[in-house]
Amino acid sequence: MESVRAQTWQNWELILVDDCSKNPELRAVIENFAKTDARIKPLFQKENGGISVATNAGLEAAQGEWIAFFDHDDLLADVAVEYMLREATRSHADLIYSDEDKIDASGYYREPAFKTDWNYRLLLGVNYVCHFVMIRQSALQKVGGLNKEYDGAQDHDFLLRASEHIPAEKIHHVPEILYHWRITANSTASDIGNKRYAIDAGINAVNDHLERRNLPAHVDSQMGMTLYAVDWQFNQFPSVTIIIPYKDEIPTTARCLDAIQKYTRYPNYKVILVNNWSITKEAEDFAKRVDGIPNVEILTVKEPFNYSRINNLAAKNETSDFFLFLNNDVFVEQENWLEILVNEALADPQVAIVGGKFVYPNQTVQHAGVLLGIGDVAGHAHVSIPRNEGGYAGRAYFPQEISAVTAAGMLIRRPAFELVGGFDEEHLKVAFNDIDLCLKVRDAGYKIIWTPDFCAEHHESLSRGSDDRPSTERRFFHETQFMIEKWGKTLRTDPFYNPHFTLDRQVFFDLTIPGVDETRYPPLESTRKKIRPLWDTPTLTTEQKTPSSTKKPVSKKSQAGTRRKKVLNETVTDAAE
Repeated sequence: MESVRAQTWQNWELILVDDCSKNPELRAVIENFAKTDARIKPLFQKENGGISVATNAGLEAAQGEWIAFFDHDDLLADVAVEYMLREATRSHADLIYSDEDKIDASGYYREPAFKTDWNYRLLLGVNYVCHFVMIRQSALQKVGGLNKEYDGAQDHDFLLRASEHIPAEKIHHVPEILYHWRITANSTASDIGNKRYAIDAGINAVNDHLERRNLPAHVDSQMGMTLYAVDWQFNQFPSVTIIIPYKDEIPTTARCLDAIQKYTRYPNYKVILVNNWSITKEAEDFAKRVDGIPNVEILTVKEPFNYSRINNLAAKNETSDFFLFLNNDVFVEQENWLEILVNEALADPQVAIVGGKFVYPNQTVQHAGVLLGIGDVAGHAHVSIPRNEGGYAGRAYFPQEISAVTAAGMLIRRPAFELVGGFDEEHLKVAFNDIDLCLKVRDAGYKIIWTPDFCAEHHESLSRGSDDRPSTERRFFHETQFMIEKWGKTLRTDPFYNPHFTLDRQVFFDLTIPGVDETRYPPLESTRKKIRPLWDTPTLTTEQKTPSSTKKPVSKKSQAGTRRKKVLNETVTDAAE
């Protein structure tokens, strides 16, 4: 209560809901505070109803234009409400949330949660939003209060329902620690094992949300925690053309192709192997073997290595619904790997690109999405953590929206690829062409999803080599400068990488000098383009699972080469239990 009274923003009311605690000492404390400050308004419930019922009683009594949710044992930073309202005014948001940390029994702050901007796909897997949440009263009337059926995961359910009524551009993240979550013996901040019921409530919350959205999925807990896995249950198989460039390195290429043939159960795909001037007898023999595989073809490109161009050539005359760009040193190992990627796109018509998780042969992470600004341009997230670990805030456990993914294994809708002009074969022949492609797609208004559910081994740069060699330094320097000049501020303001992390040291670990650096704040979501997808957007239910596309990949001759058979002045209400 003292942390509310200390707020720099003075136009507030604090509604305290005593959920029939029957504790005379507690009641005396509440009444004494109410006597000293007329803005404190206690409610004493006649019977214990639980967290949702108690909170709803507070919501019904609230008079403020904004509602702020505040747990009874936590603390607010003194500028919390003022700063949140300032950001709400700037962003015109209806729902806003901040970063937070935890405070222990000794008063020490720890475990800062530096969050991503609004990330709906991540929210399906975990309530990363948590505290500090404020919502306009007008928006609350549409969303409704808390639902007792989900006690234990009532906040998660509330946020999921909010996403059904509040558009993404009206949900805003304030990247400052304004809330301190107290760790107590029986708190979920201490140990989720104390609240097993919360896990089951969370599963139901996510599942019911998806049912309301007519998205068929099976939802389960990850690792016996309030972390969730969503297994999409679409029965659609749009056509996919897998494009794999190679130059000699036949054992590697053959292993890549063999893994695809062995494990892929997806029924509607073809493979184009792009032979970029292989010269060995082994390559000739490989081509002859491939000639007898019905859904595999070879496109020969006799030109100097230009990754962007050879992929553009392979895609040029294809009519498949999706392209999947795959390095020849990536080895798939899951029967459903292609369904996983395609289903992420089918789950959201705004999604144009989906990428996977790749690990080194020693089973440490090589790629878990791309963070902008690292090393001047971009760098991989969670590099070198063990394959089954979650990294910072468990981010590596969950599918999520992200700014870019590597083209070592990238699924992209063909219309999106064509809309943005494909890879930049003039300025980005080798490096950063995948980052540039992703940024062009995001700039066009679409989303990019990274999922750890598809995981494969990747022998990074095995075929083309490293950019650290003297022979490639000049080219790499020019490609780096091109990206910096073209994308500028975009590279320094990744909405999915909190501005309190540095860009020049260890990712998700080293922090900037304490303070507010608004130059690192990402652009407002409302400034992004509003687009309509260029592809069919069927609405599915759990009963209706009719394939919307049965188009087979069609092979046509390329003109470029030969081919063989392939979220001032408001009153704020703090509702606290």
